[in-house]
Amino acid sequence: MWTFIQEQILGMKWLNAIIGGMLSALGVNVSSKIGASVQFFIYDTVKITVLLCVLIFGISYIQSFFPPERSRKIMGRFHGIGANIIGALLGTVTPFCSCSSIPIFMGFTSAGLPLGVTFSFLISSPMVDLGSLVLLMSIFGAKIAVVYVVMGLVIAVMGGTLIEHLHMENQIADFIRHSNSTVNIEAPDLTVHDRLVYSKDQVVSTFKKVFPYILAGVAIGAIIHNWIPEGWIETVLGGKNPFGVILATFVGIPMYADIFGTIPIAEALLSKGALLGTILSFMMAVTTLSLPSLIMLKKAIKPKLLATFIAICAIGIILVGYGFNAFQTILI
Repeated sequence: MWTFIQEQILGMKWLNAIIGGMLSALGVNVSSKIGASVQFFIYDTVKITVLLCVLIFGISYIQSFFPPERSRKIMGRFHGIGANIIGALLGTVTPFCSCSSIPIFMGFTSAGLPLGVTFSFLISSPMVDLGSLVLLMSIFGAKIAVVYVVMGLVIAVMGGTLIEHLHMENQIADFIRHSNSTVNIEAPDLTVHDRLVYSKDQVVSTFKKVFPYILAGVAIGAIIHNWIPEGWIETVLGGKNPFGVILATFVGIPMYADIFGTIPIAEALLSKGALLGTILSFMMAVTTLSLPSLIMLKKAIKPKLLATFIAICAIGIILVGYGFNAFQTILI
């Protein structure tokens, strides 16, 4: 039953067969590189778009119960590592890319929440949202998806805890540190209809923002899947290169995408022989440490704290990557 759910509901293998049949009926040779690339592009674009819309609608409905002020109050009830865990968990039901998380991080920080809690939130929000769990299940299976999310939460909690113990509150930008404002965006008692409308609006808004990255990611995935030799991928990102995880992490940092744009690239790389941990390190780096988000974050925190944040995330991502590579045979 679970195999059926993974392959036919989440993976939509039936859709791939239908698209292949339609292309063949139109005279396209789906066994050729061009035909296979066209089939991969159409199939992955439609599959990810459908999953994207369904996931955003569901997650946005959940998110409507957690406006920023309510989230702040929830996190304010906890202390120590427990607060960091709550911050990381709340990050899973918030926006889908690192840039969208930064304004909320700034609001939480100016409202007086502990620095470690806000950084646990900032790390987990783009890395391990609920959408990533379902999408990873559709490609890699439930076991890998769950372990990925758990390890992402561990990075968020440990990273926030370490930053808190370094006592770097003076590294927050002065305009935030001296602000007396609070996150006062409290939602009224919404009706079911209000929440449905909100969820629909979030689908439309998020879709407009991320669809170009989906197209770019699927196009790159199609090229990798059908045009780049398997031996080359294995040499660079496979077991033949002990530095593959580090390379994938630092290649991913300058890029900007979200989990929906990186999934087709990861899928193609895995089919070509890249190691699982190397692929997941690339995905984590792209979603958590993208260059645009770091530029935005630089306005909120000073260079020393920014460098500490980057170092903690990068080291955590690299360690997770090597861990996944070591246990790949067990997980797959």
